[in-house]
Amino acid sequence: MNKTGKIYVVGIGPGSKEHMTFEAKTAIEKSDIIVGYKTYIDLIKDMLEDKEVASSGMKKEIERCTEALEYAKQGKTVSLVSSGDSGVYGMAGIMFEVAFKDESHVEVEVIPGVTAANAAAASLGAPIMHDYVTISLSDLLTDWSLIEKRLHCAGKGDFVVCLYNPKSKGRQQQIQIAREILLKYKNEDTVVGIVRNAKRAGESIVITTLGDMLKYEIDMFTTVIVGNSNTYSVKEKMITPRGYEL
Repeated sequence: MNKTGKIYVVGIGPGSKEHMTFEAKTAIEKSDIIVGYKTYIDLIKDMLEDKEVASSGMKKEIERCTEALEYAKQGKTVSLVSSGDSGVYGMAGIMFEVAFKDESHVEVEVIPGVTAANAAAASLGAPIMHDYVTISLSDLLTDWSLIEKRLHCAGKGDFVVCLYNPKSKGRQQQIQIAREILLKYKNEDTVVGIVRNAKRAGESIVITTLGDMLKYEIDMFTTVIVGNSNTYSVKEKMITPRGYEL
């Protein structure tokens, strides 16, 4: 009987080694096989020269998890990689569900990583210093009516709002609707940060307002952070005060 392997579900952060945790690097180094979405594999390809790699395209999440589990059953140590943090819109939840459904005894360990919200916030300054929410505008797995409900709740609660997956070739209207909903609760001059390719090559940063945000490029590589009623910008930085008296 073969020795049971192990699966690391690794959050690689934005993709560069500089923003990857030591634990993530160690997990990848210890792994026999790296499994992941091709775009994310390409971000770390210089770390994988001596590794077996199994990459696949979009909408193959379940297949990747099943493949990782089969390798682990053969006694292999596997890193299943996600960008950002694997537990935030990543592969961790799916991997656990697949393993539990299989009634497998393979150990699954989640390795945390820097999220898109954290990376974008750092590039902008300090926009998430107070209570904030993350909302994905992708309705591939979540009904749009529920996403709209959550946007209303976030706006009503005066949260800083981090928008993931704001716009794609097939989803052009969602970011417009999200802005319209937030404008019911936030002023047009609310500060908004738009970061494309956060902490990666080709990073671009825009600080604008809720009224003007749609004038700038927004796509699937972009994270949009909408401030609360106290958020302000100064010297090309976006700051949400926590309430300290200076």
